[in-house]
Amino acid sequence: MKRLLLAVSFVAVALGQTAAQPVPTYKTLKYPPLPQVKIPEPAEVTLANGMRVLMLEDHELPLIRGVAMIRTGNLFDPPDKRGLSQVMADVLRSGGTKSKTGDQIDEELENIAGTVEAGMDESSASVSFSGLKETTDQVLTVFRDVLTNPEFRQDKLDLTLTQYRSAIARRNDDAADIPSRELTRILYGRDTPYGWQPEYEDLARIHREDLIAFYQRYYFPKNIMLAVYGDFNAVEMRDKLENLFGAWKVEQSPVTPFPAVTAKPAPGVYFATKEDVTQTFFSIGELGGTLRDPDYPALEVATNILGEGFSSRLVSRIRTQLGYAYSIGASWGANYNFPGTFRISGSTKSMTMVETAQAIREEVEKLRSTEVTEKELEEAKQAVLNSFVFFFDSPSKTLNRVMRYEYFGYPKDFLFQYQKAVAGVTRADVLRVARAHIHPEELAIVMVGNPKEFGKPLTTLGKVTELDLTIPEPKQELSKSDAGSLARGKQMLVRAQQAMGGAEKLAAVKDATYTAELALEQAAGGFKVKQVSMYLAPDQLRQEQELPFGKIIAYTDGRSGWVATPQGVQPMPAELLKQAQGETFREPYALMLSDRNSSSTVNAIGDNAAEIATASGSLRVRVDFDPTTGLPAREVYTEPGQNGAPAETTDIFSDWREVAGIKLPYKAIQLENGMKMLEVTVSEYKINRGLTAAELSKRP
Repeated sequence: MKRLLLAVSFVAVALGQTAAQPVPTYKTLKYPPLPQVKIPEPAEVTLANGMRVLMLEDHELPLIRGVAMIRTGNLFDPPDKRGLSQVMADVLRSGGTKSKTGDQIDEELENIAGTVEAGMDESSASVSFSGLKETTDQVLTVFRDVLTNPEFRQDKLDLTLTQYRSAIARRNDDAADIPSRELTRILYGRDTPYGWQPEYEDLARIHREDLIAFYQRYYFPKNIMLAVYGDFNAVEMRDKLENLFGAWKVEQSPVTPFPAVTAKPAPGVYFATKEDVTQTFFSIGELGGTLRDPDYPALEVATNILGEGFSSRLVSRIRTQLGYAYSIGASWGANYNFPGTFRISGSTKSMTMVETAQAIREEVEKLRSTEVTEKELEEAKQAVLNSFVFFFDSPSKTLNRVMRYEYFGYPKDFLFQYQKAVAGVTRADVLRVARAHIHPEELAIVMVGNPKEFGKPLTTLGKVTELDLTIPEPKQELSKSDAGSLARGKQMLVRAQQAMGGAEKLAAVKDATYTAELALEQAAGGFKVKQVSMYLAPDQLRQEQELPFGKIIAYTDGRSGWVATPQGVQPMPAELLKQAQGETFREPYALMLSDRNSSSTVNAIGDNAAEIATASGSLRVRVDFDPTTGLPAREVYTEPGQNGAPAETTDIFSDWREVAGIKLPYKAIQLENGMKMLEVTVSEYKINRGLTAAELSKRP
């Protein structure tokens, strides 16, 4: 027992002595200096066809990766086909090669845990690959084929364009994205390659031939730099690449310089109304500089002090002290080859938007008028320097950064020059660069919010320019035609007529009725609809639908119409009338005889596709024909979608059966902007049963 008491006493004394010692805090911790980063020197060769190759061996893991950088970019998009380069890059991969479809390539790579991807940036394009060491030859072969033999298949182009149309329709959905987007357009100029954005009409002008022409202009060996890293022998890899690309000897003239930024300052207050938000999102800024700018290191430190991290001035003042905003920050976004932007972005309570903007101005002026504290300077420099190591924490990052410096003509030791410059930044430097490069009188302030919730009028900040976020509807432009394309279009239609049973049998159809079940996807409601459609040539249509909430009947004679719901009968709305006119126009019996209609044109727009349109172009449809059977495989047209915005609608037909000597589809899938909306299953067709106008137009 005495021993136990002595032991307890000893522990108590020891604990008492420990408690008396000062408790260390994070402020007393001492960190050793970061070790010097060493950049491995990649082996560099130029293949016989002129392609430059950088190789970096890394035997830590049995992997191989690489990326080809192509000297092009979306800055080279034609003014009337904005978005062409990005569409081209997407279809370069998804469209497959001359020997394999994109889907077949997907399956092959998935089976060997490999990838091949393509991308497009403002001033560079890329095709990358990755795989296991044991499948190096297989992955490289796919990579070579995608880079040198793309097929740009029409179906994948159509899908990509549909996805881009969907993106345009949704671009205002997230209010937080709008200020940054609009600020970019204001600072660089809306009508310049740096500030424009694709619209529906741009996408409508993009065709397969445009993708091929863009690819052929920029994708050639002497315009490509390839970096390969991983578990391989550099000498063996060089020989392997020579064999792979030896036959690719395409020549083109050197690529022209990227367009210069010519924008001038656009100061002012810009506001876009969006009443479905509960706070105001903002982005404030002006054009900045490039990474080559001698003042760039000091500007990085300055903006870190101003608005990066929880201890920054903007966060401390506007979030912590004033409680106006949860999210706010500043950045100096320098670019490699053209001026970037200085930005202050965030969101705030709408009631205090004006006060938030005023507080931001005060902090910017303070940064320009008084030297920062020594503590602020050292913390900011350490934050910038400590991030340096993450530039080289993997072989891929190391080689990609070395490659990018080479691509844009920077010295190989640029990062070390930058690191040394950051370490040498002084308080006087921060004040000097803030005064020289941040101009309060030239800042553009872009805000998106509900004006009904502002505490003070935005005019308190200055003259306000209203921003129009309206998405322009696609212009109805017919595809270019000539005698040859019109003749080919007629040939396609004649073949389709024969495949469906003959032109005379189609011409003999005076009325048609079909009964079907429509299974709607969750995005479209997730329920089933029984529908009976009655068509009376040339332009009368009646549809009866049984929905979970009641029966709906719609009728049109091609010029007007009515709709009957459980609430009563009312005139057919203009948008619904337009849809009904489109459905009547696309009735297969008349549509497939458009070559006999003097008010319609049938123009070939591909090997197995034709655009059929009225003379005015107000009604049109693209028909893709099955190359084997000649039957219409699908129809693509534009009409209002689920959200009311113009949507590309695609009807895909299958299960063709003969009815009264005419082949008709018993199944169809409808897509809206590439997303499946409903599936149609026909149970019965009736041809020429003697429908009358009185029967179709009879109101319930």
